[in-house]
Amino acid sequence: MNESYPYLNLFGLRFNLANDIPILVTAILIFILVFWLSRKPSLRPKMKQNVLEWIIDFTNGIVKGAMPGEEGNRFQLLAFVLFLFIFINNQIGLFLQVDMGGKTWFRSPTSSPVITMSLAMMVLLLSHYFGVAFKGFKGYLKGYVSPLAFLAPINILEEFTNFITLAMRLYGNIFAGEVLLLLIQQFAFSGGIVSFGAGFLLEMVWQGFSVFIGSIQAYVFVTLGMVYTSHKVLAE
Repeated sequence: MNESYPYLNLFGLRFNLANDIPILVTAILIFILVFWLSRKPSLRPKMKQNVLEWIIDFTNGIVKGAMPGEEGNRFQLLAFVLFLFIFINNQIGLFLQVDMGGKTWFRSPTSSPVITMSLAMMVLLLSHYFGVAFKGFKGYLKGYVSPLAFLAPINILEEFTNFITLAMRLYGNIFAGEVLLLLIQQFAFSGGIVSFGAGFLLEMVWQGFSVFIGSIQAYVFVTLGMVYTSHKVLAE
């Protein structure tokens, strides 16, 4: 899929607007959604409050599955925000793609490896930070020589593989979904009414399946992120 993207050079940095604009839109949507759902809470919750509480309970459940003790309470907000951010980023390009002047201006940010690798790096760096905060520096380093000292190189290599698999799993699924949508669109407009009708039906089916895949990938990313964090903060 040959695409070109608009760039903005600012303060010596080069920004890919095809990533940055959707991320900004996602952040605004999350703020508006949570603000709207959290207005006028009551002891007898109505539909809006029920939706928000369900999302919170869902992400809290992910954290408790990895860290059942009190340690997990510190990561509940992170899991909540991370899940919403990745979920909306996964879906936003399915329903809105903007191409102008031969450039792609709007797509799912998680269809870019730069974004997924940044998210994976952020989660893993936080896991190392909290590992030191919970165990101290000596206790943190001890994790690399447990249960046996000669396993240290393998444990260090595991950190790299965790980063790659966490980033590439999300990127591969979202990118492949958008490529297939593009191919279906090209097929729909390649012939007459028959190809258009068949392409339209395929588009609807794949849109629904892509929403499901995007939801699963958001869940998997947050779950693995919490599992990797638990390995750093919980006692062996």
